[in-house]
Amino acid sequence: MKYGELTFDILYLLFAIVSGCVLLAKARSRTERLMGFSALILGCGDAFHLIPRVLNYFSAEDMTAALGFGKLVTSVTMTLFYVLLYYIWRGYFGRERRTGLTCAVWLLAAVRIALCAFPQNGWLENSSDLTWSILRNAPFAALGAVICLLYFRTRSDSRRMAPVWLYILLSFLFYLPVTVGAGAVPILGMLMLPKTVCYVLLILTFLLAVLKDREREKTV
Repeated sequence: MKYGELTFDILYLLFAIVSGCVLLAKARSRTERLMGFSALILGCGDAFHLIPRVLNYFSAEDMTAALGFGKLVTSVTMTLFYVLLYYIWRGYFGRERRTGLTCAVWLLAAVRIALCAFPQNGWLENSSDLTWSILRNAPFAALGAVICLLYFRTRSDSRRMAPVWLYILLSFLFYLPVTVGAGAVPILGMLMLPKTVCYVLLILTFLLAVLKDREREKTV
């Protein structure tokens, strides 16, 4: 089980980072570049948590502070990932003028990041304080709900991007029980695996959207 999880984590990080580089190399528009940056920020951000987690299996050193700091970095980069998903939605579906919606997205992201910065979160102690977990994840869940709804409402406008809303919804359904209950019921942490699969599917959707467009251009 341990080696299976380690292999999964390493393959996920490699997939996300390599995919981000491929997307940036193939990008020919701002939206496609944002797809690349979103994959990179997701992979690089998760690396701060997953690499100490991998090392923790093989090292006798106390990795508590590294794991906690990694969770902090991942919390911030995941928030920025969803902000990028918003701008990808705007560019891909041609919904550029959304001042009020843009302000709401940035407000939720700013509140989430600000709450993550409070020392009461106990990041360096790798704390699992339920109250602060709920506080910092409430605006994040609201942000995810907004982005999910936007992709849901435009799902019929693009067959390729149609399942994105479902991947976002499932990722939160797997993620939220972990944030609320993993401290008391550690087995819930296993839900992070299917959550990560949802992110892999998101990145794969972006890859197909960009690479298929390049193939179509060559045949025209």
